[in-house]
Amino acid sequence: MSRLWSIYSAAPHRVMFLPGALQTVLAMLWWLFDLENRRAGGAGLSSLPGPALHLWLMVYGCFPFFIFGFLFTAVPNWLNGPAIPRRAYLASGLLMALGLPLVYAGLIAAGLALHLAGWSVAVWALLRSLIGAPSQDKHHAGIVTAAVALGGVGDALFLAWAGAAYPAALQGAEAIGLWGFLVPTFLAVCHRMIPWFTSRIVPNYVMIRPYGPLWGLLAGGLAHAVLEVMERREWLWLVDLPMAMAVFWFAIRWGVARGARQVRLLAMLHLAFLWAGLAFALYAGDSLARFTGLAWSAGHAPLHALGIGFFSSMLIGMASRVSLGHSGRRLEADGLTWGLFWLVQGVAVLRMLPDLLPGLPQGLITLAGAMWLLAFGLWAGKYAPLYWRPRLDGKPG
Repeated sequence: MSRLWSIYSAAPHRVMFLPGALQTVLAMLWWLFDLENRRAGGAGLSSLPGPALHLWLMVYGCFPFFIFGFLFTAVPNWLNGPAIPRRAYLASGLLMALGLPLVYAGLIAAGLALHLAGWSVAVWALLRSLIGAPSQDKHHAGIVTAAVALGGVGDALFLAWAGAAYPAALQGAEAIGLWGFLVPTFLAVCHRMIPWFTSRIVPNYVMIRPYGPLWGLLAGGLAHAVLEVMERREWLWLVDLPMAMAVFWFAIRWGVARGARQVRLLAMLHLAFLWAGLAFALYAGDSLARFTGLAWSAGHAPLHALGIGFFSSMLIGMASRVSLGHSGRRLEADGLTWGLFWLVQGVAVLRMLPDLLPGLPQGLITLAGAMWLLAFGLWAGKYAPLYWRPRLDGKPG
């Protein structure tokens, strides 16, 4: 048992990715059972409204494990600084993971408080790494550190809503979680890593990473959050349309046509990034319909294009790459991983259809959830054992 613990705790991605992999399955299982129970006239599985807890489980209870596992490894490398201390990533990962079963068991406030405590440790560790690093380009590290700090604020707001019945906090938690935390984190990581990964594979590739359009995207995301909180969605197109254009501009300049034809792990990143542009375009279209008075709504389609299409597809690509590389394996996606990536694309499309075409049966939502379970259940079955097994090459970590 001690050897198993020493292997599992040897690297931050191991400590974070394992509960993250389990959570991709548990969160969707909970949502499907809660959804069907409420449809049958039951009270649901929690004292909180099902959609609100579903939002927390995905935005705050699932993606952050992969984000922190990646950043704890990547940020010190970006900064040429010291590694995140073992005590910090262990305390963060264990506190966040221990909070989840309490949330599922109905001890909402206690579980959220533990989760927030772990999140706070993670933010402090990244902040210390940023401050202590030598003078150099700290833009990407600074962006993601600020984003996860904002995410901690959103997590605290959800706790304020769930534990103290502060109603306005829920809307703030949703807006901050998506547009202050996940969107800037994923965009900054894409800006840093997609051109770099592409330059390692595509011959005669010129790496283009201008900061101006990135700052515009980050400002647009924050403006989107403010407009949503103010309930002025008819004006969202003013920020979402330029954001969509910036994403597609980046995709073209980064060579999506060439990158998607290369090795599968690189193709996943290029294709997943396109979902960000589609999501922003859908948000803009929905807003323009409100602005012009058209009787059309995209419903939750933009949200799921963002959450499933962009975040989840990118998760499959990035987490698979980290898991393979840091277990001493070749950076090659096998047929199963490639198939699971495309299955997630199908989940995104299927979940969006009932909102875009209201005449379709709502049972498609349940089918999309079942496909998600299949995709991430198989992904967890393949990759989770890597987090408690030693590296194949015998190296530490």
